[in-house]
Amino acid sequence: MGRIITSVKIENAVDPTKSIQSDALIDTGASYLTLPSAWKDRLGNLEFLQKIELETATQEPVWGEIYGPVKMQIAGFRPIFTEVLFLDMKPNDGVYEPLIGYIVLEQSQAVVDMVGHRLLHIKRMDLKFWRPYNEILSRHRQSR
Repeated sequence: MGRIITSVKIENAVDPTKSIQSDALIDTGASYLTLPSAWKDRLGNLEFLQKIELETATQEPVWGEIYGPVKMQIAGFRPIFTEVLFLDMKPNDGVYEPLIGYIVLEQSQAVVDMVGHRLLHIKRMDLKFWRPYNEILSRHRQSR
């Protein structure tokens, strides 16, 4: 599969004067909006929420820190409020590669077009229960 890179604007939700405009890699194997720890100060005073353990594609365990709230907008999509994961990254030729994970894609109503290697807008969000899950939940309630 080809790489999908898109422009993204991230700003401190409380202080919009603190912002970052960057290109970011769409990574459906990642969860969060992930930025290099070196950029944390550029977003000003964000609230620390949690330190979490992560696993890289090479199965290496690493630690990251979640902060928020941030207002974020993928080019061509509506702005959302979300959290940001700061991770120690090594720049490639002096350039960092921020990641946009599936949580942010879902919030933004964006889906990856695997054939066209681009992002598409989801017309409708899904509010339906997955039927087998709904049946399991119903059986569980009956057994009480």
